[in-house]
Amino acid sequence: MTEKAAHHPIRAANLPAPVGPYSPGMGFERLIFVSGQGATNPNTGHIIGDTIELQTEQCLKNVQAILEAAGSSLQHVLRCGVFLTDMTEFKRMNEVYERMFGGHRPARTTVQVAKLPHMGLRVEIDAIAYKPE
Repeated sequence: MTEKAAHHPIRAANLPAPVGPYSPGMGFERLIFVSGQGATNPNTGHIIGDTIELQTEQCLKNVQAILEAAGSSLQHVLRCGVFLTDMTEFKRMNEVYERMFGGHRPARTTVQVAKLPHMGLRVEIDAIAYKPE
């Protein structure tokens, strides 16, 4: 008889609160699925900054916090999805993204969206990563 693998929500006190009925992250075996993260300060619940640079950095800090709570890091990200409200900010977002990931280059999709859940939010980022052995 084989045991079924179970998925589990990623929980930690320093994670941003979801804006809906979902978990910030879900773990399944060694995989970690991170829900889309906006530029919300997890301590205040407010959007950080009004520039694409500040918001991209905060999004990735939120992704990083979820990954660390699951025992992983940005260096173990396999794929990201980036959602921009203005594709003309692609280059500036990319500069921060590259700095945050260093030499690591996960697979990625970037799309422009009409709107994001919070007023003033310019970018949202989700990720799939793994927990190293």
